[in-house]
Amino acid sequence: MTYQETPPYQPQGKAQAIAIMTLISGILNVLLGIGLTGGFVLGTWGLGLLCAPVTILPSVLGIFEIIGAAKLMGNPPRKFNVQTIAILEIALIITGSFISLIIGILNLVFYNEPATKHYIDSLPS
Repeated sequence: MTYQETPPYQPQGKAQAIAIMTLISGILNVLLGIGLTGGFVLGTWGLGLLCAPVTILPSVLGIFEIIGAAKLMGNPPRKFNVQTIAILEIALIITGSFISLIIGILNLVFYNEPATKHYIDSLPS
């Protein structure tokens, strides 16, 4: 029995687009979360600290988006739950993040194509 090296994963165009859009959304959500939290806390002289758990949500999602995008863009690429992240991006509209809404919808549309879904789901975790 001879050792045969497995070929490297070939990144598919739409999977790469998902990774790049998720990374951009992650960076913007971290900045949005920091801005919202800072604005509420400083704008209300500290009383907005009670609202901080709600305003921190974009930052938390942004961190998960950055981690997921880094996994998919890595060498070798790893899978992450694109569908869950995309749904959370859409739900982030409650904080006024329209870019995250658009990216979440595009990620769901791209991910639901059979070739892209098969490629991402076949990656190791």
